Amino acid sequence: MSSTTTKIEPLGAVRERVLASLRQEIIAGSLRPGDRLVERELADRFGVSRVPVREAIRALVAEGFVHFETPRRTVVRRLTPHDVQELFELREALEVYAAGLAAARATPQDLAQVEELLDLAATATEAGDAEVITDVNSRLHDRIVAMAANSLLTEALEPVAGRLRWMTRRNEEWPQLLVEHRELYEAIASGDPDRARAHALAHVRTNYRSTVRHLFGEAGMPD
Repeated sequence: MSSTTTKIEPLGAVRERVLASLRQEIIAGSLRPGDRLVERELADRFGVSRVPVREAIRALVAEGFVHFETPRRTVVRRLTPHDVQELFELREALEVYAAGLAAARATPQDLAQVEELLDLAATATEAGDAEVITDVNSRLHDRIVAMAANSLLTEALEPVAGRLRWMTRRNEEWPQLLVEHRELYEAIASGDPDRARAHALAHVRTNYRSTVRHLFGEAGMPD
């Protein structure tokens, strides 16, 4: 006689699954700014207890995606121009530095991987596929940071990666982004750190203005 056992998913794994799903729903716009996150409803939807849902919500608060309007009401954050400014100031400090390091340290294999991502981005841009474009562009930036070969730099940017995807997803100037990414790649591939930093700085600042315009209109544009 044989028996079967039900594999119980560890609480931590459940939490991470719920967290990843909610984070992606916010980034993709399924959960919109101001939408409420109710533990009981989410637990029913995911088929889990309220404990991992509660922990996932706390993680989303720490990541900057949601906040407590009151002690009993949690909602998706409404982004402000100041939120975007702060994030892009951080990008300007860290990603520009990373580009310079990448130019000095990138291997042929590193550069080949970026080329593959650029090819994927080109195909997705031609097709107008927002989901793939957002994913590939995020992977491209992650790859450049990884090429800098500085673990502390990678760790410093990791907590804001999701918020960056959330903010920039509505930026649909995809052909321009592709041009800028190709230019940035060429600057890094040249092995010239100064050139790479200059292109990275121009890219971050252009992306900042585009993001503000798409989120808030001309009224939110910086002076």
